[in-house]
Amino acid sequence: MPYPRRRQPNRHGHAERIISTQGHQNAEAAAPASGEDETVETVEPTPVVKKRRIGVLLSVALLAYLLDLGSKLLVVAQLEHKDAIRLIGDWVQLTVIRNPGAAFGMGAALTVVFTLIATTVIVVIIRLSRRLYSLPWAVALGLLLGGAFGNLTDRIVRSPGLFRGAVVDFISVKHFAVFNLADSAIVCGGILVVLLSFLGTNPDGTVQRDK
Repeated sequence: MPYPRRRQPNRHGHAERIISTQGHQNAEAAAPASGEDETVETVEPTPVVKKRRIGVLLSVALLAYLLDLGSKLLVVAQLEHKDAIRLIGDWVQLTVIRNPGAAFGMGAALTVVFTLIATTVIVVIIRLSRRLYSLPWAVALGLLLGGAFGNLTDRIVRSPGLFRGAVVDFISVKHFAVFNLADSAIVCGGILVVLLSFLGTNPDGTVQRDK
């Protein structure tokens, strides 16, 4: 009985199947799996570095202090015990008085108390300067600091004695008061602080907004 002939394997066909299988596997490995999320790189924004405004604070304070000190030395040397000088008729005059009280002649019997208050204001402003990043706040606090130092200098060095010295006032406004440049700096700085607070601006540069 004749046996059926076995087909000889095609070596070329077997090799083609191997190559085809390897190429299919390589293609699957290179292609991303279906449903798999692609990774997207995100770039973190560069944080903005805030600049402290201590230099502005000290510059404004020094300017206010030197203007106050220089004006007092000048008017004491040239105008004390002399007739008033009229700048705008009777409305604005230059006349030297010694004020033992607070700004604008208030509280003449509380000289030491006002000295302590001025010292406290200076300490508070110095503490606030550690987180001072707002330019308008630096100007406002600089005016307060320079004015407080100006009048405190009079309290320390002028008669009748240490911490009881009378402040030199010389700007006289009719129906108002007699004051000096330190008082003006304090008032302007105080008004600016109130305005900045009303607008929601903080010394650290942040802004509070109503919801």
